[in-house]
Amino acid sequence: MIIGKSKREIEKMRAAGRLVAQVRESLRRMVRPGVTTLELDAAAEKMIRDAGALPTFKGYHGFPFSICASVNEQVVHGFPSAYALKEGDIFSIDCGVTLAGYVGDTATTVPVGRVSEDRLKLIRVAEECLERAIRQCWPGKYLGDIGWAVQSHAEAHGYGIVRDYVGHGIGRKMHEDPQIPNYGKPGTGVRIRAGYVFAIEPMINVGTHRTKTLADGWTVVTLDGQPSAHVEHTVAITEEGPEVLTLLAESMPEAEAVNA
Repeated sequence: MIIGKSKREIEKMRAAGRLVAQVRESLRRMVRPGVTTLELDAAAEKMIRDAGALPTFKGYHGFPFSICASVNEQVVHGFPSAYALKEGDIFSIDCGVTLAGYVGDTATTVPVGRVSEDRLKLIRVAEECLERAIRQCWPGKYLGDIGWAVQSHAEAHGYGIVRDYVGHGIGRKMHEDPQIPNYGKPGTGVRIRAGYVFAIEPMINVGTHRTKTLADGWTVVTLDGQPSAHVEHTVAITEEGPEVLTLLAESMPEAEAVNA
């Protein structure tokens, strides 16, 4: 069952979204060659707790860290570790906070130092996929419209779209109904209504869409070892269109006023 949110609940989610966006941007500024992913995890946990919130990921189904730290071919759910980031890596940071009982969830993929143009393009296209998906978040549109917005753009650039992991509804819990695949057909699936809040998260691979999980039981990698990019925003659907709850100073792409 999809749980619609009241204006009061969305206001609380707005606060959680602002906080997790602040954490995301602080971590982004810390990314450089030589920093370990475990150092970034510790910094994230301190920022979250100092703000009076909880790191949503820590302990979630047994996940032992405050962020997911995924490097290069790691798609999602990577364990922070003593690995020191290297020049040319791409690094995905996925973070969630729970503030006053509501969750904000966001992810970004960051280049480490000087990165190849191929990898920069992968990140850029993933971000464009997310922007295009958000533009579909109007009352009266369909989940298939969101998936197709991601799929059509990623496939136009020859990228694989991860199918094993999807976006989701979000609210008092990190994962609520509905599931939001990054592929689909326009005009199909659940009809979108005002009050829904979605975590939309394209995961785009240079090569195959296929993945596997490592022995730690969490870290997901591309089956062919090619790089992957992951980006995510928490988005509230309002009568006036999509509101991105996990933005700071970044400008929101102009929404398409499509209500059919």
